[in-house]
Amino acid sequence: MAVNWFNDFYKLVADSPLSHWLEVLPAQLATWQKEQLHGDFNKWVKLLNKLPNTSPSTINLLDKVEFGQSGDIDDYTQKQIVGLLKQFMPWRKGPFHIQGIHIDTEWRSDWKWDRVQPHIQSLKDRYVLDVGCGSGYHMWRMLGEDAKMVVGADPSQLFLMQFQAIKHFNPDQRIHLLPVGVEQLPKLKAFDTVFSMGVLYHRRSPIDFLYQLKNQLRKGGELVLETLVVEGDEQTVFMPGERYAQMRNVWYLPSTAALTIWMQKVGFKNIRVVDVAPTTLEEQRATEWMDSQSLVDFLDPNDHTKTIEGYPAPLRAVLVAEC
Repeated sequence: MAVNWFNDFYKLVADSPLSHWLEVLPAQLATWQKEQLHGDFNKWVKLLNKLPNTSPSTINLLDKVEFGQSGDIDDYTQKQIVGLLKQFMPWRKGPFHIQGIHIDTEWRSDWKWDRVQPHIQSLKDRYVLDVGCGSGYHMWRMLGEDAKMVVGADPSQLFLMQFQAIKHFNPDQRIHLLPVGVEQLPKLKAFDTVFSMGVLYHRRSPIDFLYQLKNQLRKGGELVLETLVVEGDEQTVFMPGERYAQMRNVWYLPSTAALTIWMQKVGFKNIRVVDVAPTTLEEQRATEWMDSQSLVDFLDPNDHTKTIEGYPAPLRAVLVAEC
């Protein structure tokens, strides 16, 4: 089944500016697929195959991700879908609305999109890449902006399964998630817009990561970068200890001024800080669809301006730049 997901993508890009990706991608994905023989992969594919075929009466990608209404299916089918989708927990990025089912994810990713969308170039007829796309919530919103093609890159097996579960209810051929990391991407220099939201601080070498993003953009293309930052001047870069807000793999949190200098050194132009906002307990929280610890558990219980480790609480910035 997974082979078919990727074969569709190969056919789609063969006559596109991304066609030279086919020189390396099939071999990479064949290797990836061999590595999935152990673990939950086969179980998840069987669960995906059990999802009932339905016909959504409406599709809304403009102000939410919504396929169909509750009246499209009977109660039994709705309960069947809920039972299957809950097998793919935890659902972190969303929310999704599937024929009356509200997948209330840990993150209100729609709030992030509302902060980003007013500041970017129109995505109409553009080739768009989302690096570290998670389960693909923002990719659907990009498609809602009339992108020509939206490609997500994220190596997580669970995120791929969640994406395919959602795509089952709207099998649009303009949107695809590939289980590859940014370090596996060749210098495509073909995308009109590249998004990277919530990834930079997980990279050991943020400068190399910025080069990798730049290598995916055509000349004149746009980068939309969202990441954790700290307050400070051009010299301020914070490196936490073993954990930051209970996350292990957090490396560097620059100030927006320092991050702007990094981006200038890599060769980006017209760099703008378009939004800075603290992460609130309303934006990231435990739900029925992600029922383990969330942000409230990662902050100092007596002072929510600090993490449980005593560091500044999460502050997120959006920067937009041209290649």
